[in-house]
Order: sequence, then structure tokens, then C-alpha cells
Amino acid sequence: MAAWALPEPGDIVWCRFPNLPRRSPGPKPRPALVCGVTEREDGAAVAVAYGTSQGLNRLHAGEFAITKHGSPAAWRCAGLSFDTKFDFKQSVELPWNDDFFAVPAHAPCGQHPKIGSLHASMMQAAQAAFRSRSG
Repeated sequence: MAAWALPEPGDIVWCRFPNLPRRSPGPKPRPALVCGVTEREDGAAVAVAYGTSQGLNRLHAGEFAITKHGSPAAWRCAGLSFDTKFDFKQSVELPWNDDFFAVPAHAPCGQHPKIGSLHASMMQAAQAAFRSRSG
């Protein structure tokens, strides 16, 4: 079990996001946006929103995208390898452990699952997507 420092809301982490509604780790790590962190007696839990490089040509309610050409500074800050959209409709709270989180091969933040952070210029888009997730 890894003993990483807790992430913060707005961090982008390398996550084995589960195939919902199951709660077991997904088959491959992918970017996920940290939405919240809860410390508990039995360990910390991290609420994350699903990230994918698929379907970027159409954003639905609850989604926002970080793209290299749309916002180069935000894309660099996020630590992404591909243009990525985050989906607040696919959010889940996961235990902060190495079952669900992994250190990426390029390890931009050291031996930690964090790959980057949400740039301040993306806050309005993220907040709008979060508010529209039930729509």
C-alpha cells in the first residue's frame, strides 16, 4: 500500500476508474479530476470525475474539456498527454490507495498519482459543467 500525500480538489490524478456501477478498479489508468477529499478513520477517500480522450467533438451536460489548442496553458498545467474531457455525471468516491490510483510512467509530480492541476482559466467551465450535471 502506497503512502502518498492526499491530493487536493482541482488536482488531476492517474486513476483506475471503475466501470460503473461496479466498484472494482478499472482495467487501465486514466486521468481523473479530484472533486473532494474525505479523511476517515479507515483511510482517506477521494471523489473523482471521469476523464476520457474520446468523444471530444460533443460535450454533454456535466462535461468540460481541456484541449491543447483551446487553452494551451490549461492543457500543460493539467499534465495531460491528450485532449481530455471530464464528466461530472460519472463521478465516484474511491479509497485513496494503490488499488485505484497509480503513479504514471512519466511521473511529473514525483512518485505520486498526481499528473497536474486544473488551471484557473478552466474554473468557470468546470463549475458550469458541475452545475449542469443533473440536466
